[in-house]
Amino acid sequence: MKTIDDFNFSGTRVIVRVDFNVPLDKDFNVTDDTRIVATIPTIQKILKDGGAAILMSHLGRPKKGPAPEFSLKHTIPAIEKHLGQPVLFADDCIGNEAYELSKNLKPGQVLLLENLRFYPEEEAGDERFAEKLARHADFYVNDAFGTAHRAHASTAVIAKFFPSKKAFGYVMANEIKNVSRVLESTEKPVTAIIGGAKVSSKLGIISNLLKRVDNIIIGGGMAYTFVKAQGGNVGKSLVENDLLNTANDILRQAEKAGVKVYLPVDSVNSTEFSENGTTSLTAVDAIPEDMMGLDVGPKSLEIFRQVLLSSKVILWNGPVGVFEMKTFENGTVELGNMVAEATAKGAFSLVGGGDSVAAVKKYGLEDKVSYVSTGGGAMLEYLEGMVLPGIAAVLE
Repeated sequence: MKTIDDFNFSGTRVIVRVDFNVPLDKDFNVTDDTRIVATIPTIQKILKDGGAAILMSHLGRPKKGPAPEFSLKHTIPAIEKHLGQPVLFADDCIGNEAYELSKNLKPGQVLLLENLRFYPEEEAGDERFAEKLARHADFYVNDAFGTAHRAHASTAVIAKFFPSKKAFGYVMANEIKNVSRVLESTEKPVTAIIGGAKVSSKLGIISNLLKRVDNIIIGGGMAYTFVKAQGGNVGKSLVENDLLNTANDILRQAEKAGVKVYLPVDSVNSTEFSENGTTSLTAVDAIPEDMMGLDVGPKSLEIFRQVLLSSKVILWNGPVGVFEMKTFENGTVELGNMVAEATAKGAFSLVGGGDSVAAVKKYGLEDKVSYVSTGGGAMLEYLEGMVLPGIAAVLE
């Protein structure tokens, strides 16, 4: 795996695919600069070598070409704040002005191109568009793991125009290294926490993990499908009735593979999906007909704690309750604290997937786990064992 540490960029113009798809407020200020901060070391390495950096990214989902609210110029104050220097801006990514700016870049300068998705050719993976982007530079770096699962012009196709001059940036390299540490771990036991609302969204991950982990903890809404599949009463809880047989198949496959599956044994319930309902704590397979399970109970957490504190490697993907509501956040808070405690005792912990990352940030646990993935959908597909186009293109 070639990373930017394998190259010296002195006198080189480097086009870097970054992921600056960040949230903006109504005044177009960046409200979460995590993705910008993550890629600063990659940019700094290029500049320190004496190279120039040309940054390209998408922002949002513009549907009809250029739109002011989706302009990447809104990200410049945040980039300049963390980079500590001015950033030039081209109001098109392939226009004459953009080429003039990139051609005249001096070593140590940074140019940001306008939103790639102002051109439909970007998402279409258009080769001619990719070639036009490639004209800006002598070298290609992909540092956008969050889009690595998309075969877009800037993430996969452009790499073919840099056959021997392409590499991963630090964000990409770290994501690959840390996810691989879970999937290919020789340290045992390995425990995966799989949460979230639906079994259907995690089938591929669970199937792939059955070959690679020792324990799987299942929580969140998806747990109730497993409980019902085993004959339990789950009341009005979220259940995918068409996947009951699949859930039982997963449990059989796990048993055959020697993987222990831990389902909740108790449940915090409510008469409605809000904080205004009547709540109760029951066994997970004895939920009243007029109630729905919205969090795991204390007995479940004690079992999970014992598993996690004896683990050497932990993957956390998905919350175990509706943590957005204070009444039902306890399970996810406690689980996060357990992962942090296990990490402090020497375990390697990887947190990935939008909701679990949001939970880690919400409860101030980012610095108490080993690695927090920025990947979202890309990480999920990587965990499923899929080949990601953005990774494959650089490895070719």
